[in-house]
Amino acid sequence: MTIPRIAIIGRPNVGKSSLLNRLARQRVSIVAPTPGVTRDRVSAIVELDPPVDSPPGTPSVLAEIVDTGGYGVYTTEDGRYNELGDDLAALTPDIEAQIMTAVRQARVILLVVDAQSGLSSLDYAIASLLRRLGVVDRIVPVANKVDSERWIPDGCEAAALGFGEPANVSATNGLGVRALLEGLFRRVAGELPGEHELEQEMAIAIVGKRNAGKSTLINALAGEPRVIVSEIPGTTRDAIDVRFELEGRTMLAIDTAGVRKRKSFADDIEYDAYHRMLAAVRRCDVVLLLMDATVDVSQVDKKLSQELQCQYKPTVIVVNKWDLVENKLSTSAYLSYLTQQLRGLDFAPIVFISAKRGEGLHDLVAMAFSLHAQAGHHEPTGRLNDVVGSILKRRGPSSRLGRQAKVYYACQIGVQPPTIALVVNEPTLFRGTYERYLTNRLRQELPYSEIPIRVLFRKRRRIDLEELKQRGRTEAAHASTR
Repeated sequence: MTIPRIAIIGRPNVGKSSLLNRLARQRVSIVAPTPGVTRDRVSAIVELDPPVDSPPGTPSVLAEIVDTGGYGVYTTEDGRYNELGDDLAALTPDIEAQIMTAVRQARVILLVVDAQSGLSSLDYAIASLLRRLGVVDRIVPVANKVDSERWIPDGCEAAALGFGEPANVSATNGLGVRALLEGLFRRVAGELPGEHELEQEMAIAIVGKRNAGKSTLINALAGEPRVIVSEIPGTTRDAIDVRFELEGRTMLAIDTAGVRKRKSFADDIEYDAYHRMLAAVRRCDVVLLLMDATVDVSQVDKKLSQELQCQYKPTVIVVNKWDLVENKLSTSAYLSYLTQQLRGLDFAPIVFISAKRGEGLHDLVAMAFSLHAQAGHHEPTGRLNDVVGSILKRRGPSSRLGRQAKVYYACQIGVQPPTIALVVNEPTLFRGTYERYLTNRLRQELPYSEIPIRVLFRKRRRIDLEELKQRGRTEAAHASTR
């Protein structure tokens, strides 16, 4: 289902990212005083509530709010070059293309200015550009940083841009935001008939080290240049949500910042981007761990695989750029190499692709849906107890101090990840080596062959005497009424 888009544009440091976060009621975009932090289109789905004077029963509507890079300045406060000597000005055409795409696709355009610093020549340049694009009827001027009533007259100066009276807001403290949201509701509510819901079958997060091809893969899946692709490491900073349909199935793909060793982080922005990557992993259903076939597996790759294991995330290991090495390496040899390097993910399926050529994408998506289905499966309790019993008969935990390990009961208490609880006489007898053996056997004998399983051991509780007496009295009372 297509939902209306609302684009946020403006020059750097007017608070566009803060405004997106305020409207979305969550930290979607990285906020920093450094110009040029946002480069891609960063978006969030927001539920717009009807104004307070709406008729009773008026449904809310969904809208996608899209933040864009600051128009006109794309370098950092440290200058034109990053720590590796890459020319950041080379990103200019790509960033401006992302802004223009957001403007053309938007139902409403929020032109944000800074009420405290006043209008600049760049604000007027953006206004002139919007007129040339013929989108004047979609523009809502927004004066941000109206942090108190004394700034309202300064915010009203934005009317000089020629788009009408501005909405005076403060993304920092929320002043005026409710009125802005009500105005957005009035603009987009008539576009969709009645109440609607956003359907989404699966969310995938794409993680990997820098320049592994994550953004190229996102664009290939979406069928459009949704995020900037550049040879400059660290181009992607935010976690970018991209919704798309493939073969009639709706998905959310999350492009994340490329990872490198934490001791190499250049600034707080890179640190924030790393934690946004971890948050994207937590909120997704399936992770695509992207490997660059042209380089060796690194410590960063291994660290990422360990993180995915700790979070019990279904993972597809995606070998990208295979077209560049397929004449030099065999798939069987590379599979053995990956198994040795990424210990603990030996059960995860491996797919070979070329994101640049669009090769292997259908197999990749099909595998992701397969893992999602496995992670959502719930095994019947009777079948689970039979499987656990047969495993124990073949091989049980080694006894310690003459104690025999016993399993009284097994049940599945959760999905995504599948979580199996075993009620045992002594949990310490099962932990360690036998826990790994049992988990591997469960994965082989249950429909969880390619995903992680969480196994919990619980000691059987003793029922105290009074509770036992009360249970007996209850059962006797029930019997006398039959």
